[in-house]
Amino acid sequence: MTRSALFDVDGTLTDTNYLHVAAWWEALRQGGHTVPMTEVHGAIGLGSEDLLDRLLGEDRDREQDTYLDNAHSALYATCFERLPALAGAGDLLRALAGRGWTVVLATSASAHELEALRRAVDADDAIAGVTSADDIQEGKPAPEPVRRAMDIAGGAAEETVFTGDSVWDMRAAVKADVAAVALLSGGICRSALEDAGACETYRSPSDLLAHLDTSVFARLEQAT
Repeated sequence: MTRSALFDVDGTLTDTNYLHVAAWWEALRQGGHTVPMTEVHGAIGLGSEDLLDRLLGEDRDREQDTYLDNAHSALYATCFERLPALAGAGDLLRALAGRGWTVVLATSASAHELEALRRAVDADDAIAGVTSADDIQEGKPAPEPVRRAMDIAGGAAEETVFTGDSVWDMRAAVKADVAAVALLSGGICRSALEDAGACETYRSPSDLLAHLDTSVFARLEQAT
């Protein structure tokens, strides 16, 4: 049996959500849009098109989308050499790999961003595969990113846990029929994550690591 541990990255393994908030806020400002940072934060985790749909509306001037997306990417890229991993992130991935889980990253980041994020987490020895925004047609909350990661891992839905930090992560996991574990490290409140489908919630990667033996991961190990 293949047990699959799928992970979002931004806000889940790396402390980068607020860097995205600042980069999108500035990109939108440069494009002539005033959007409160709280609203930007609530959209982090969506792909760029869905994020702009949420923040600017579906009836916006879509000819500006490429400019805004590129501006965000350029601003965020200035942080690539100092992206911070969340405490315990690498240790969590290595612990799960050591317990027989196949670890796959499933992120809305581009492949270029993902390279920098993987350097920050520094746990490539535990990561069996990755899927990024470049590999899918629909981003979260659609289930495609989770299902794509499941295909890479080779496990069935009942043997899979997806861990993320956003409402969009939880909704994607639920739609893919896998167990959804939420971390509060991305700045989203517990109730919103639970309402979106989280079966368990932890403060951070290190908190989940400390409670692995009583988590859904341990229960699935016992079941298989």
